[in-house]
Amino acid sequence: MTAASNYLENEILDHILGEGARDFTSPATLFVGLFSGSAATALESGDATTGSSSNWGYYEINNGGYERKAIDFAAASSGSAASSTTVTFPQATADYDTAGSQGNTVTHIAIIDNGTAGAGNVLFYGALSTTKTVTNGDTFQINSGSLTISLA
Repeated sequence: MTAASNYLENEILDHILGEGARDFTSPATLFVGLFSGSAATALESGDATTGSSSNWGYYEINNGGYERKAIDFAAASSGSAASSTTVTFPQATADYDTAGSQGNTVTHIAIIDNGTAGAGNVLFYGALSTTKTVTNGDTFQINSGSLTISLA
């Protein structure tokens, strides 16, 4: 995962350069969300609304018992930080899908500052190196250390 959203890029620049509202604070808890379809452009610059393919809410999984899960990271080193916990999503109670009917194959994940689906700001996002189709009874898991965020 190597991309920061436009939202985060602007907040960091304003904070460091002393411009804008300078009101960005690190979220107490970070959450990981799962997305299907061609979500990258929407994750970069969209918002959580579900009515348009230009917004990431259109691509976030929204059924089958899905919920965003909290995630922790180790301290950064050499421009990157790796997840420090294993994140296990609830066992799917139905085939995953999205508001935009993008199907049940998870293609992207994002780090979001809010645990409630349909809310919050994407901070970082990226495409999975291997997509995962989630059907009824499956469990999606991210192993500790396997998710890396890099600014290098």
